[in-house]
Amino acid sequence: MLPIDASADHVATAQPAVDHDVGAGGAPPVETLPAWTYENREFFALERDRLFMRSWQLVCHVSEVKNPGDYATLDLMGERAMVIRGKDGQLRAFVNVCRHRAARVVSGEKGSCQTHIVCPYHGWTYGLDGKLKAVPAETSFPGLKKAKLGLVPLDIEVFMGLVFIRFSNSGPAMAEILAPYRDMLAHYRIEEMEPIGPIWWRELDVDWKNVMDNYLEGYHVPVGHPGLHRMFGSNYQVEVKPHGVARAYAELRDKESSNWSERAYQRLIPEVEHLPEDLRWIWQYVSWFPNTALDLYPDQIDFFQVIPEKPGRCWIRSIPYGLPDKRPEMKAVRYLNWRINDKVQIEDEQLVADVQEGLKSRVYGVGYLSEKELCLRQFHDMIRTYLPVAFTRTPPHPGAVEAVDRAMATS
Repeated sequence: MLPIDASADHVATAQPAVDHDVGAGGAPPVETLPAWTYENREFFALERDRLFMRSWQLVCHVSEVKNPGDYATLDLMGERAMVIRGKDGQLRAFVNVCRHRAARVVSGEKGSCQTHIVCPYHGWTYGLDGKLKAVPAETSFPGLKKAKLGLVPLDIEVFMGLVFIRFSNSGPAMAEILAPYRDMLAHYRIEEMEPIGPIWWRELDVDWKNVMDNYLEGYHVPVGHPGLHRMFGSNYQVEVKPHGVARAYAELRDKESSNWSERAYQRLIPEVEHLPEDLRWIWQYVSWFPNTALDLYPDQIDFFQVIPEKPGRCWIRSIPYGLPDKRPEMKAVRYLNWRINDKVQIEDEQLVADVQEGLKSRVYGVGYLSEKELCLRQFHDMIRTYLPVAFTRTPPHPGAVEAVDRAMATS
C-alpha cells in the first residue's frame, strides 16, 4: 500500500482505457477520472481508508487554543478528533471518543475544559494530557486498569500557526509537504493571526472530488467568474510541486473594475508593509492533497477544506484569519473581500451542482484536461496512484471494487 508521500515524480499517469481521438502533437488527450468514481459507495470507502485517514487535516489556528483546557474539534468520515492545550502549554490531539461507551468527551467546534475533560455521558474524567483520572463507581468495574484507558492519541503538527492532525501515521510532515512555499508563506505572518470571522460551513449535494476539481483549475474563471476575470484579466497562473501541492495565483489588474465592490477593493487596499512588493497585489491559492488549501490575500487569509460526508455529498469548511489591524480601510477591504468571494462561492456551487448531475449521464464516461488544468491533472493522477481502480472507465461489478483495485495495484 502506498503511503501519502508520493512526489510529483512518482505520480502515475493515466493511460487511455480505449482508443479515442488523438490530441495535439499526436498524443492522446489527458483523461479525467471516470464519472462512476464520483458517486460510488465502494470507491468512497477506499478514499476514506487510503486518502483521508492517512492525510494531515487542518483543525484550527493556535490562537483558537491559547489557554490550558482550550480545545477544537474536527469530525471526518466517521472519526472524531480533538486538539487541546495542556496545563504544561503543550498541544495534544486525541480521538474524541470516551473509552467507556464511545460518547464524545468534548462537544462543539471549540470550547474549554478548564482543568479536566469530563465525559458528559457517565462522567469518566481525563486529564488535559488524555490520561484517565477518575471513574464514577470504579469498584463496579472489576479489573479496570485506568492507566491503559486514556484517550487515544493522534499525530499532531503545528505548521506556521496552523494545527494539523492525522488519524494514521503515514507519510511526510506538513513542514515537508509545504516546504516549497515556506519562505513565501512566512511573509504573511500566519502565526500572529487570529480569527476575523466565524467558522463557515456549507453542505453541497456534490462529491468532494467535484469540489476540488473546480477549486484546482482557473480555466473556468473567464466564463464562470466574471468578477474575478474583471479583477485578474488573463493573469491566472498555476504550478505543481511534490506531494500533491499546487499553487494558483493572479495579480490584480491596474485597470479598475466596472463593479463597485471590486473597484472599491482595488482603490482601498491599504499598504501591507510586512509583505514584499510582489505579494501586495496578488491573490493566491496554495493547496495540498487531498482536500485542503489556503487562500492568501494581502488583507487576510482563509483555509478551504472539503469534508466528505458520503458519495455525492460533502461539506466545505472555512474560516478567515488576519493580523490585528484597526485601520478603517482594512476593515472595509476585508468586508469587500468577503462580498466578492461570496459571489464566487455562489457561482461555484451552481457550477459543481450542474457537473454532478452531468456525471450521471449515460453518454459521459470521462472528460479531457487541458494544459491550463495542470493542478487538476496532478490531483487526478494522485487519486489513480492510491486507488488504481480509478483507471477503469466503467465501474466493477457491485462488491468487486476493492478486489479489482487490489489486483490492479499488484499487477
